[in-house]
Amino acid sequence: MSDEATLESLRLADSFLPVGTDSVSYALEQFVADDGVTDADELGDLVGTVLRRQHGHADLVALRAAHAAAGEGDLTGVERADRRLTAVTLAAEFRESSERTGDRLLTLQRDLRDDDLLTEYGEAVDAGDAPGNYAVVLGTVAALAGVSVREACLLACHEFATAQLGAAQRLMRLGSTEVQRVLDELRPAMVDAVEASAERDIDDMAPFAPLVDVRSAEHERAQRRLFLS
Repeated sequence: MSDEATLESLRLADSFLPVGTDSVSYALEQFVADDGVTDADELGDLVGTVLRRQHGHADLVALRAAHAAAGEGDLTGVERADRRLTAVTLAAEFRESSERTGDRLLTLQRDLRDDDLLTEYGEAVDAGDAPGNYAVVLGTVAALAGVSVREACLLACHEFATAQLGAAQRLMRLGSTEVQRVLDELRPAMVDAVEASAERDIDDMAPFAPLVDVRSAEHERAQRRLFLS
């Protein structure tokens, strides 16, 4: 990739990016509340499971499809990947969080970049013709910035993992060094997710993490929450 594309990939993976991924914990908060995650090892197991079974089988597949479509200037292909990802995502909390953060990323990029595809995609999302899922927006933005599809998949995994670990620090008694150890140990799960996504197309998306879906549904109805549903 060019230096400009590399710098763009670093920016997209940075927690400083104001898209709100640090305000959602997906099912993690409920796992902690139910003592389903009590230490760093269990945290790593949970995040690794979501990476492999949700991201590798769905989100990254949609990201790849959007990246390919955006590279061809194909808005219809981007929208198809977007709608398909929403259709296969069972947990309402996951859908809502993905659409909320995706909308923020898309709005930010439209403010920063003068690009016809971004403008048209944003208009489709505003009109309700496309949900604007975060992974799809990220794939689209990455393609337009010259970021390779594999790099985009890796940065999506890294961003998700660091957001979850940041949430865990607020929910549990974990030190910074311990969190960094978990992040290091999650690298194989990230690579597995990226490799798995390369073997599927959008018609083959099939995320399967039932306990995560159940805990997410419980979190939607929890009376007290630190993180958004």
